[in-house]
Amino acid sequence: MSDTPGWASPGPDPSSEERQTGAAGAAEPTPADRPAPAAPAAQPGEAPQSPDAQPSDAKGPGAKGPDAPEARWAEGQPPPGQWSAPTGPPAPGQAPPPPPPGSGWGAPPPAGWGGPPAWGNGWGGPPPAAKPGVIPLRPLSIGEILDGAISTMRAYWRTVLGISLTVAVLTQLCALLLQGVLLKDTTSTLSDPDVTPTEALRSLGSVTAGALLIGVVSVVGTIVATALLTIVTSRAVLGKPISIGEAWRESRGQLLKLLGLLMLLALITGGVLVVGMLPGLVLGLVSGFNAPAVVLLVLGILAAVVVMIWLTVRFSLASPALMLERQGVWKSLSRSAKLVQGSWWRVLGVQFLAGLIANMVSWIAVLPFTFIAFTVNGENMTALMGTGAQPAGWSFLLITGIGSVIGATLTMPVKAGVTVLLYIDQRIRREALDLELARAAGVQGYAPGATTGPVPGS
Repeated sequence: MSDTPGWASPGPDPSSEERQTGAAGAAEPTPADRPAPAAPAAQPGEAPQSPDAQPSDAKGPGAKGPDAPEARWAEGQPPPGQWSAPTGPPAPGQAPPPPPPGSGWGAPPPAGWGGPPAWGNGWGGPPPAAKPGVIPLRPLSIGEILDGAISTMRAYWRTVLGISLTVAVLTQLCALLLQGVLLKDTTSTLSDPDVTPTEALRSLGSVTAGALLIGVVSVVGTIVATALLTIVTSRAVLGKPISIGEAWRESRGQLLKLLGLLMLLALITGGVLVVGMLPGLVLGLVSGFNAPAVVLLVLGILAAVVVMIWLTVRFSLASPALMLERQGVWKSLSRSAKLVQGSWWRVLGVQFLAGLIANMVSWIAVLPFTFIAFTVNGENMTALMGTGAQPAGWSFLLITGIGSVIGATLTMPVKAGVTVLLYIDQRIRREALDLELARAAGVQGYAPGATTGPVPGS
């Protein structure tokens, strides 16, 4: 190689110099400590030279003295010991290169280095949570709860849609028969201007009985669907399939308790409403419903609605607690209150968002069939909104009933799934339920007696 000013060899590697010199090189005195060379003897006829005299050619550019190693570098080159060859990204399976000599531990890594591996010594954070089923076994976000409910419906669609479709068809069929046979005649009787008070009272009683019967059928269908879908969702968290028959056998023992729970919740909310209305009603009966009585009645209703919402959210996890923990009615209410405590607003937000999405899906499914029903029946939406009279023909009831069945089939699993997953999420956060779920799912490393680290978010 040519030692030109534009490029110069950086000299021997410091490690190779150490190998060549060994211990002797390490103990070699520095140029400043070396004795000056003796002056050459004067020849005959020449004056003796002083020891401090330098050769005549020492001032030239090619002079070599004690600092000869530095003369091997061209101008502008770094001094020895501070230069290292550029490094590129390490090849696959190859360890990253060591830091350059003299850089120290605090110096930044060389350009092009891919960084430390994301494993070992906690460099890459904790490992991902186990996910044997539709959700990861760790505290969940709102999006993960909604995604878990939809994933359950997609992964177990035969069981989930079979349950919801059966319940929706039976409920809608009962409602269809009552509307088409019983309520049709009573509605026409009540709309007749020449009806007698006796006939009007009889028709009103029939309408009330039919509405109560439809409500009872809907409640029973909701109870059965909620019980079965709760069991299915709990199995989906573990990644274990389940049939409709297995879900029925596991849930039928709790159906009466679930019915009692829903009736008790209805009585509690109804009682709160009555208590809120009572002062205004009493004052109105005494003073003839003047302005203060009306204001008191309105304020009482508003206060009762606030308390009803608070109680509804507080006891919203009682149903999965009753089904999955095999608890009684009162115990499931206390379990729900304990799990919701401190997370009331979060539970309200998740339930509200799930209900909003479910209602939007139901409206999207029902509206096209409603327009088709009005078109087939010879009516239009303007007539319906202007007169308030809903056509009661069989074609209208059948078409709208189909839309209602589709909407209920799609929304029922989402509502039930969100409630169950919210219950599981609250237990993971408060009781480290994820460890028990991982053991039940057979996840490696979670066998009974295995030691595990702290649960994030618990």
